[in-house]
Amino acid sequence: MIEFFEDYQYEIIYIIVTIISVVALRFLTTFIQKRALKRSVEKLHYQSDGTLKTVRRILNTLWLVLGIIAIALLFVSPEVNKTLIDNSKFIIYSAIVTISTVVFASTTNKWFKWKVNKKNDEHDDPTSLKFLRYIAIGAIYTTGVLLILLVLPGFKGVAQTVLGGAGVIAVIAGIASQEALGNIVSGLFIVSFKPFRIGDIIQIEGGMTGTVTDITLRHTVIRNFENQMIVVPNSVINKEKLINYKSVDKRICERVEIGISYDSDIDLARKIMTEEAEKHPLLIEKRTLKEIKDKVPKVPVKVIRLDSSAVILRLYAWTANPDDGWTLRYDLLESIKKRFDKEGVEIPFPQQTVHFKKPLFKEE
Repeated sequence: MIEFFEDYQYEIIYIIVTIISVVALRFLTTFIQKRALKRSVEKLHYQSDGTLKTVRRILNTLWLVLGIIAIALLFVSPEVNKTLIDNSKFIIYSAIVTISTVVFASTTNKWFKWKVNKKNDEHDDPTSLKFLRYIAIGAIYTTGVLLILLVLPGFKGVAQTVLGGAGVIAVIAGIASQEALGNIVSGLFIVSFKPFRIGDIIQIEGGMTGTVTDITLRHTVIRNFENQMIVVPNSVINKEKLINYKSVDKRICERVEIGISYDSDIDLARKIMTEEAEKHPLLIEKRTLKEIKDKVPKVPVKVIRLDSSAVILRLYAWTANPDDGWTLRYDLLESIKKRFDKEGVEIPFPQQTVHFKKPLFKEE
C-alpha cells in the first residue's frame, strides 16, 4: 500500500486538490449568489426573477464538469487528452455565452418592465413596449444559441448537410410555420394600428368580453369578468369583428329592455322607466342644445316589439363609460321592477293556451 502511494503520489495529490477546488468553487459560487440576493432585497428592494439562481446552477455545473475532465486527463492517452482539453475550452465558452445571454435577457426584461410601469404611471399606452419586449428577449436568446452553435465541433458539416437540403426544408418549414408567422404578423398589425390596447375592454364577436392584459408574439390575453384568462391567437382576433369599450369617446348608450303585459298601461310604464333613469346619478346629458330646446326626451322609451306574451319597451340611457353603463343597467332593472310592483304594472311570464280537438277522457 505504501509503495502504491509512493508510486502515484503526484496523481493522488492532484485528484485531492482537484476535488477540493471543485467543492470550494461550488461553495463560493453559492455563497456569492445568496449574498448578492440578500443585498439586492435589503438595499435595492429587488425581488429576484431567478437569474442569480440560474447563473449559480450553470457555474456549479461548469466546476463539476471541469473537475471530472481534469481527473480524466490522468487516465487517457495523449490523443484523447488533447480532445478533452479542446472540449473543455468549448464548455467554458458555452458557459460564458449562456451566462451572458441569461443576464443580458434578464436586464433587458427589467428595463422593459420599468418603462412599462413608467408608461402606466403617466397613463400612457404601454402596448408597443410589451410587444417589443418579447421580440427583444427572443432575439437575445436566439443570438446566444447561434454563438454557441458557431463553435460547436462538426457544426460546419451539419450546416453543409442542412444547406444541401435547403429546398425541401424551406418548403416544410414554410408550411409548418404559417400559423406562427401569421400570429406574429397579426400581432405587429395590432400593435401598429391599435384597434385595441392593453387595458382596453373589448368584446369579440361571439360574446367573449374582457380586459386585454397582454399582447404577445403569438396571442392576445384577455381577462374576463369571471377572472378567467382567455387566450386568442393574434391571427384569429385580427380577423374578428370586435367592440372596443375604451375608444376615444368612452360614452355609451345603455339599452334596457323590459316586457309588460298587454293589459298594463304603456304610458305609465314609460313614465316609471323614464323617472327611474333620470334620477340615477350616473346618467349623463347627451342631447344637443337644439334637442333640449325641442324638448326631446333625455331618456327615450320606445315600444320596440310585440311578443307573444309581452309588449317590449326599450329605454335608452347615456353614461360616461362602459363601467357606469353596466352599473346603471343593473340598478335600473331592480328599481323599475320595484316601481312596477308598487304601481301595478305587470311583467308577464310566457303563457300558452292549448286546445284539444278531442276530450282527454269521456265522462261516464
